[in-house]
This record gives sequence, structure tokens and C-alpha cells, in this order.
Amino acid sequence: MSYPSVSFRFALFLSFSLTASSSSSSLLPPVPFFSKRYAPSSSIPKATPSDLLSLLASKSQPLTVNPVVARQLKSCFKFLVPFSPAMPRHRKLGMAALTGPSRREENELVWFPPEPVLELARLAVDSGGDSAAIHRLLNPTVIPVPDVEGSNKDRCQLTRTPYGRRFVCEELNLYLQFLFELIVNRGPSVGLDVKLNRFDLFHGHLFLAVDSGRLGILFHAKEYPEYDKQVFPYNMGFCQRGSNVTYDDSMNLRNILWLAPLPGDSKDSWVAPGVLVVLDARADGIIYRDLIPDYVKYARTIYEDDLGDVAVDVNYLNVGSETQNYQIFIC
Repeated sequence: MSYPSVSFRFALFLSFSLTASSSSSSLLPPVPFFSKRYAPSSSIPKATPSDLLSLLASKSQPLTVNPVVARQLKSCFKFLVPFSPAMPRHRKLGMAALTGPSRREENELVWFPPEPVLELARLAVDSGGDSAAIHRLLNPTVIPVPDVEGSNKDRCQLTRTPYGRRFVCEELNLYLQFLFELIVNRGPSVGLDVKLNRFDLFHGHLFLAVDSGRLGILFHAKEYPEYDKQVFPYNMGFCQRGSNVTYDDSMNLRNILWLAPLPGDSKDSWVAPGVLVVLDARADGIIYRDLIPDYVKYARTIYEDDLGDVAVDVNYLNVGSETQNYQIFIC
């Protein structure tokens, strides 16, 4: 689920297919593998990732989306920060200067982030969506990923590589931490009870959107649900061992999307503010129907490479042995 190669996705499909027949009870509907139960007919317009991103952009872009698709997609948006399609008046808030920001200040940090984040957002667009532009801002020093909550004992490698890096600009690293913690704090307001640990929320995928180059991160919560032969009879490997993440209706909310403000044509212009939204993948919704591949419908996974060119994975890991110590590792 975190780093799905073609072979891994195929293995996951086989695991789901073979075990689904042995379990008929689940809190969520069974997966209709390659069935037409939820497949759109020729008369029903199909949503695309570009449609989703357009609805979260400037006022004019949603007009390009089929009205039926737009209405159904909007019904699947659960905003953690109020959606503001017009650019709000903003104050330039810095991460380092904030201690215990108010709810309004948290909203403003999403709508209009600190200057280094805005520069990164503009670079993503001005580079034509070139992920190498992001890589050049990383500190070349590699940081080994230590044991994470007993992961070594279980032979679990959580990250794409056994080492990570960080942005040279510390304010960018602080902003990434802010996003993880904001998701945890505000998730319950939309029905998402999420924890920062190696089985639940610990990573996101930073991408540059198709067509626009807009900077975004697709976070995945509920990454390794607990194996249960009745509810979740799927073996996901070493990293699933010891999980206490319950497979229930909250799996519908495991995809969380952050979008940076969208730059305009001139140096200081912005056409859309930042966004932080949970994408509801309930079984009767259009996201489940059109944006989640059949072989992972049970896991409710939207894949980041469907949204754009993935530059890096952002991991927020508890590397403390006795006390919690969360750190950013960019892989």
C-alpha cells in the first residue's frame, strides 16, 4: 500500500481475491473484483483525478467538470480546513514563531502557508511539474531510519529506502510536521479517528499535479489494519504484525489530500488558496467507483501517481525508544 510496485499490486490483488471467498462478513461491503456492480455504464459520466483537482482549484476551473460528476465528487469532500475557493486576505505566518496557534491561525497556515512553502509551490509550477526541482532543495546528508516502534524486530521496513533526507530549509520540515498533526487533531470532526504510529498515519506522497504542476501531498491513514479472519482476512506482510488498527467504516476516510496554493501568472499572484480535505471513498460514492482500482477497493486506496508525478515520500516517524520522538524522513 505504501510503495506498490506492479508485482506487489498483483500480489495484493491475489491475496484479496483468494481470501475474500473465505469471509462473507465485513463492516464494509465486499470488494466487487472486476464485477460491474459499481462500474459506470456508458450513460454515466466517469470522474477523473483531474476533475477532483479542478474542483479544488480556482473559481473558473470547476466549470470544466461535468456538473453531475462535480456534484457527486463534492459530496465526497470532508474538509479539515474550511474550503475557500477565493484567496482569503492573509497574514504571513511563520512556523517557528507560532506556539499553540489558534484555530484561525491553523486555517491560515493551510490557506496561505509560510513563505518557503509558497516558494516551493511556485517552483513546482514554474518548473513545469519537474520533480527534480524538489529534489534539489533537499539536504544531501542522508539520515538512517532507525527502529520505529519495534519495526526492526518484525523485519518491517516502513520507508521506500532505509535512509531519508530533509529539506535544507527547516521551515519546510516544520510545515510537514504541522500537516500531520493537524490531520490527527481535526480528523475526528469528520469521523476520522487517526493516530500517529507505524500502523496508521505515518506517511504521505508529495506530488506535482498532472497538467497544472500544483504541489500536493496525498496522505494515507489506516495503512496496516489488523489481520482478522472475519473482518480483514488479508496478510499484508511483516509491517502488519502487531497492528491494532481496526478495519471499519473509517477506512473510507483513509485518503487525505493537501494542496498548496496555486500560483498565478505573475510573480506575486495566487489563483487558489491551500486545501486540506479528506476524500470519502464510501462504497456508494463516485470516488470509490471511479478513482480506486478494483484490486484495492477493499483497502480504499487512491494511488498518488494517478494525481501527478510523485517527487518524494514524506514520513513522520516515532523514533523514540522510551518517549515519543517524531521526526521527518523524506525518501
